Amino acid sequence: MNVWIINPFDNLPVEGYRPQRYWLMSEAFARAGHDVTYWTQDWSHAKKQRRGEAAAHLHPTSPVSPPFTLVYVPVPGYRTNICFKRIWSHWRFARNWAAMAAGRSAPDLIVVSSPPLFIGREVRRFCARTGSKYIVDIMDAWPETFERVAPRWTLGWMRRLARGNYRSAAGITAVAQRYLDLAKSYGALCPMHLCYHGIARTPLGGGQQKKGVSAERLPPSSLRLVYAGNMSLSYDLATAIDAVKGDVGLSLDLAGAGPDETELHRRAEGCDRIRFHGYLADDALRALLAGADVGLVPMFDASCVGVPYKLADYAAAGLPVASSLHGETEMLLARQNAGATYPAGDAQAMRQAVREAAGRRAGASALARIFDAEELYKGYVAFAAAL
Repeated sequence: MNVWIINPFDNLPVEGYRPQRYWLMSEAFARAGHDVTYWTQDWSHAKKQRRGEAAAHLHPTSPVSPPFTLVYVPVPGYRTNICFKRIWSHWRFARNWAAMAAGRSAPDLIVVSSPPLFIGREVRRFCARTGSKYIVDIMDAWPETFERVAPRWTLGWMRRLARGNYRSAAGITAVAQRYLDLAKSYGALCPMHLCYHGIARTPLGGGQQKKGVSAERLPPSSLRLVYAGNMSLSYDLATAIDAVKGDVGLSLDLAGAGPDETELHRRAEGCDRIRFHGYLADDALRALLAGADVGLVPMFDASCVGVPYKLADYAAAGLPVASSLHGETEMLLARQNAGATYPAGDAQAMRQAVREAAGRRAGASALARIFDAEELYKGYVAFAAAL
């Protein structure tokens, strides 16, 4: 088959980052003998920077030769995750993609991520004209996640987009069962497939101090906590910082950035057991995870997240997890005895949870098998080929 995969958000190995969902998916389709084109945008969603010409070439320290075609769609940039400029950028991504796609031979199948939603509408229109089929791969619940910051009545246009995208799809896949159930609630009747975030295991084993991960001034009995991800309203990082500041037996390393970063720095001021690393390239992130004892998923249930990327990251590194996210994440941790769950906003409960989680490293290995990229995306390709 000729397969197009569309996602504007994921970091790229050609930029020095570890491969994420859509890169791994593209590789899996290519290994199965399909002709693959991966469409992304020329603006880094994570770093809020223009990818530019450097993004089209191999990263000097992470040589990558993808077995598929990588295409960059030009978009206007945006500085925060919740703003009108981001909505405008998503609309331009969809319109610019449609203009670029019109000059190419139509594929047999398109896999389009959701979010964003505008691109799903353009894919739907493209497939109606050309006879191609498309799969919606649900990464997040849009518009439901925005109900925390906007009145529900203002989001009707997003619900209409989502409904149309789901109902016309040849298939729907998702990173969590709750998202498949969401698609059903919109009236989708097509075949569906659950595919968690896949990731390759980290070569360095967790729990051992590695070069480049400082443990200076930490008592030998200190538990080293790590958080890797965005710093925004979905994440209860304030409680994590308060919990560590109030317990000399804990340290915390944070990798990532986001709109709440400045406030979190202020909140952590005066505690040298809390360290901010910014966005890390793949090797540095692997080393940071390898030097930790427990991974944190400090998320509010209102975020509507089912199973986050970072759960797979931690499992791949052999780390047990302390999480404030209930639902599927809580179920997976309990089923594999791979961590502990606590209520968001409760620093004392978090301290207890990280100590419980620290004793469940064996379960983390079992959890990692659930997120094995090779098996997950092999199954994804098989589902897509059968449509």
